[in-house]
Amino acid sequence: MFTQLLVNGLIAGAIYALAASGFSLIYSTCKFVHFAHGSVIALSGYFLYLLFALLGLNFWLAVILAIVLAAVFGLAINVLVYKKFRQKKASAVILLIASFALLILFESLILLFFGADVKTIGFIEIAKGLEFAGAIITPLQIAIIVVSAVFFALLFLLMKKTKIGKAMRAVADNKQVSEICGISAEKIYNWVFIIGSAIAGVAGILVGLEQNLEPTMGTSLMIKGFTGAVIGGIGSVPGAILGSFLLGLVENFGIWFLPSGYKDAIAFVILFIFLLFRPQGILGKRENK
Repeated sequence: MFTQLLVNGLIAGAIYALAASGFSLIYSTCKFVHFAHGSVIALSGYFLYLLFALLGLNFWLAVILAIVLAAVFGLAINVLVYKKFRQKKASAVILLIASFALLILFESLILLFFGADVKTIGFIEIAKGLEFAGAIITPLQIAIIVVSAVFFALLFLLMKKTKIGKAMRAVADNKQVSEICGISAEKIYNWVFIIGSAIAGVAGILVGLEQNLEPTMGTSLMIKGFTGAVIGGIGSVPGAILGSFLLGLVENFGIWFLPSGYKDAIAFVILFIFLLFRPQGILGKRENK
């Protein structure tokens, strides 16, 4: 039982971490809470369903196109909505409200165009799980963990070793000084939304393959990603990843003692505890006032 819960926790944590890392990347650079990130997650899954299941494209081509469309969609949200608010000197609270409105709007559009029933992508057939140290894990679940680890490694290299990554960290640290040094904050915001939304696209595709698609999937996953980001440190991408894995493990070990219906309640209890006693998260830094 312990090994199975550990495996389940790692799988859940990998999905949460994909959602949280893109969200935290956008938050740390742009300094506002982008809850519409959840709609990007949901739409990427539905993009794959449209391209593969309805239009009949090759699966791997459809996956690539779905990730690209997710990145373009995130960029469009920034350019067409958030940039307009920034030009009007809108506060972070206004941007937060706008992000909620966008999340609800795009969920409603998904409901309108695809219906309320659960959709199945239908690429991966149900396969017998593999036994590993007493736990059962499917090939898809192994792929989820591996793909997540690869993307986290690529994100780390991007942030630490590339020119664009260093510019992102500079803008996140001090926007005014960065612009004095010749870095365009608006261009960096565009890149952040492209990268963060592409990662969200990967999360949406993996969730769609494992759990099928429903219009509200983005909201539920965004809540878990936000909780993981708060636990680890909402302004720290490594912290968001760490917090998400901790959340996945605590949720799954929690249902060892409680009914499975309490899994979401466990997540919210952890969220409230961190908000009350350590709002900066595990790896976050307390801001000096």
